[in-house]
Order: sequence, then C-alpha cells, then structure tokens
Amino acid sequence: MTRLGTPLSDSAVRVMLLGAGELGKEVAIELQRLGAEVIAVDRYPNAPAMQVAHRSHVIPMTDPQVLNGVIMAEAPHIIVPEIEAIATEVLAQIEAAGLATVIPTARATQLTMNREGIRRLAAEELGLATSPYAFATSAAELAEAAHRIGLPVFIKPVMSSSGKGQSMIDTLEDAANAWAHAQSGGRVETATVIVEGRIDFDFEITLLTVRSIGADGQTRTDFCAPIGHRQVKGDYVESWQPQAMTPAALASAHDIARKVTDALGGLGVFGVELFVKGDHVWFSEVSPRPHDTGLVTLATQTMSEFALHARAILGLPVDVSQHDIGASAVIYGGIDAVGVAYEGVAEALAVPTADLRLFGKPESYVSRRMGVATARGETVEQARERAREAASRVRVVPG
Repeated sequence: MTRLGTPLSDSAVRVMLLGAGELGKEVAIELQRLGAEVIAVDRYPNAPAMQVAHRSHVIPMTDPQVLNGVIMAEAPHIIVPEIEAIATEVLAQIEAAGLATVIPTARATQLTMNREGIRRLAAEELGLATSPYAFATSAAELAEAAHRIGLPVFIKPVMSSSGKGQSMIDTLEDAANAWAHAQSGGRVETATVIVEGRIDFDFEITLLTVRSIGADGQTRTDFCAPIGHRQVKGDYVESWQPQAMTPAALASAHDIARKVTDALGGLGVFGVELFVKGDHVWFSEVSPRPHDTGLVTLATQTMSEFALHARAILGLPVDVSQHDIGASAVIYGGIDAVGVAYEGVAEALAVPTADLRLFGKPESYVSRRMGVATARGETVEQARERAREAASRVRVVPG
C-alpha cells in the first residue's frame, strides 16, 4: 500500500478476513486503527471479528462459487485467510488475475492449510529435520504406517486446527478408532491423515516470524522472542514469552523459520512451531498468520502479533521488541449454551498485571476457547501463575 484511505469511502483500503474468530478480531481492530475498511467472512453468524468489522458475510467458505461471489462483490484489495476451511483454488485464481493480494500468498495458503503440503515442503524440498511421518488414506494404511514408524504415534487430519481430530495411539488395535476420530475432526471432508512418530523433546515453541517491507523497499524477516506453550490433546492451554533456550538452538530455530517462510513468500506474521531438545531443533508446523499461542504478545511486546500482522500486510514498518515477561492462559466454556454470560471478571482483573480478552463467541461448548487471560511478571513462572489465576476466576454461565 502506497497510501491509506478512509473507511467507507472511495479511498478506502479494503481488507477481507476469511475466518472471523478471536485472532481475526484482534487483527481487524489493528487494521481499523490504521484506517482500513474490514470485511469479515465466516461460516457462522456473529463470529468475534464480525462484531468489530465494517461489514460481514456468512457463507460456506469451502464452496468455490459462493466464495468467489463474495470476493467479486466486495472487491477487497487484500484477502487475509484466518482458517483452513477455504476453497483455496479461488484465492489462486484471484491472485493470478491481479484482483487482490492474498496474505501471504495463495500458494502459501494452499500449502499450509494442508499438513501434507507443508510437511513435504519442509522435509522433502527444504531438507529440514522433522519427526518421522507417513500419510494414510484408510484405517489399514494408518495401522501399517504406525507399525513402520514405531509406536506411539500421533494421528492428525491433514486439514484441521486447534487439536481437532488429533489423537495418540500406543497399540495397533487403536488404529481404527484414531482413523474415525480424525475423520470427524477435520475442517473439510478428506480421507488423508498424517501419522507422526514421537520426538523426545524438552519443550516446543512458537517462533513468530514477520516478513515485512524494510526501509530499503526490500522484504525483511524479523523474529519475536520464542514463545513456550503447553498443549493438551493438541490444543494450547497456556503460553509464555520468552522461552529460555540455548544460543545454538535459537540460531537453528531462526534458520529453520527463515527457510520455511522464504519458501512460502509474501508478507505478514507466520507462527512457526518447533520442537527443541538441547541444541537440536525440529520443524513441526507453520501457520501463515497470527498464532493462538501468540496471544501472550498482547502483554509482552511493543507490537502484539496482531499489530505486526496488520502493519506488515499494509507495507508498514514493524517492531518485534519485547518489553515484558508474560504469559497467557485459556478460559474454556465449561458448558454447552448459547448467549452465555461471564462472572468473576472483576476478580480476575484484580490479579496483579492481569488483563482479559473475552472473545464474544455466540455459542459456548465445554471445551471451546471463550477467552484468554494474560499477565506479566518478574519471571516466567510468576507470569504463568498470575495468568492461570486470572483465567481460573472467570466463570462462563448461562445467559
């Protein structure tokens, strides 16, 4: 963008979010602070980003004809995919025709929204260290792959997120159940899963990697301080920044992240997930957008990952500096209900340095992420304790 305009006018820079969840909501707010006109699109009404966007649409985003129709009608300058379940072939056509800029690129969106594509790029084309893996298209193939790789193994749909459809098995008798679970949890109808061997690692990190336009007009790459996180059943429950690691491991993490993001191209924030043991680092996955574990940057960085993403995709300068030690902890729904209310907010905000993001999701499920607490501290442990305490004080109740 050579200039920014005024929303709802002929000069507006129009940005369409494909996926309007809690991460998209924060990106929408940051874009609006810079005068962008935001259109939020998702498969269900009243999604979080829709509540702050200038306009919104509810469509089946895996339907190419419908998705193309909305894009043509809105004529956005920039399209920002936020979830996996999108007809990515439409984005490729839009980009090829020069009708809009896809963030980071249509090819990157297609590769990263399919675990098979990104794993083959990382391991087979770039030669990066990864866990042993195989792809399976049936329960029988899954069992054979598990036997060949060696138990235990992790099974994931090639197109899913936030732990959906993921499981671990340590006996071949569980292969059929794992296959069925993966098929029920994928974002789109697909018959392929990835079977991964277990790596003996000390911890896993998200390395937020930012591709932006530098002062010389060339693309530059910057790295945020590494984010540690804890997962349960493939879904993050808390994160903290920074995660301590050896200088050699950090250098290796930077090298891996740079290689992957250079290969994907484009501008914006990438969440590069890595396993670390001592000085050794393995590539796991990459998301071409802000990452859920990066919610901690709301408390720790000069610019949160959402501000970084907004600036980068608009061609503006970025600052990845960290000013505080901090942590985040997830607030789960705990109940199945529509139009819920939240109690204990004042008590949560009474925790020193604590802050909250209540996402405003229209429907709660027992295991659905409904909000997050962040906190700062003198140490990572103090920040984690404060974030967990704040999150525990928030109660989701029937409306």
